[in-house]
Amino acid sequence: MIRAKKVRLIDENKNQVGIVPIEKALSVAKEKDLDLVEVAPKANPPVCRVLDYGKYLYDLHKKEQEAKKHQKQVQTKEIKFRPKISIHDYSFKVRHIERFLKEGNKVKVTVMLRGREKAKPELAYNIIDRVFEDVKELGKKDGKTRRQPWAVSTLLSPIKAGERDAKTENA
Repeated sequence: MIRAKKVRLIDENKNQVGIVPIEKALSVAKEKDLDLVEVAPKANPPVCRVLDYGKYLYDLHKKEQEAKKHQKQVQTKEIKFRPKISIHDYSFKVRHIERFLKEGNKVKVTVMLRGREKAKPELAYNIIDRVFEDVKELGKKDGKTRRQPWAVSTLLSPIKAGERDAKTENA
């Protein structure tokens, strides 16, 4: 499958052999009962390695799995408020929002409206603004506040530690 006439050959111990004709590279791989794999096809001349291709694919797969293990999944948590919320309930929910933002999750803040409350959406906007003021050092608004007939909601994203430090220095 390798079309180049000459290749830069790397042996099974990752030592550079040098630039050799493709026939010689194939014979070296055949002698050692291994495969000749083109590692960098765009290089001039292309770089080829002598290795066990099955083991190489297995190692690549293992590295991908290991990288997936260490990834952090960002979740969106939702906290619902009502316009007539008591002070204790409000502070309890704000503490939850702070904890979620510290964990690195996004938080959707929703203020539910019922009955005649639907005619006064400014009550919901006031609560959202109050929540944002209480957690502004941990989170920032992600997009606009959305209005539905029965609720008003906004999305808060966590502020990274570097951004938070820069924000406090500028203030």
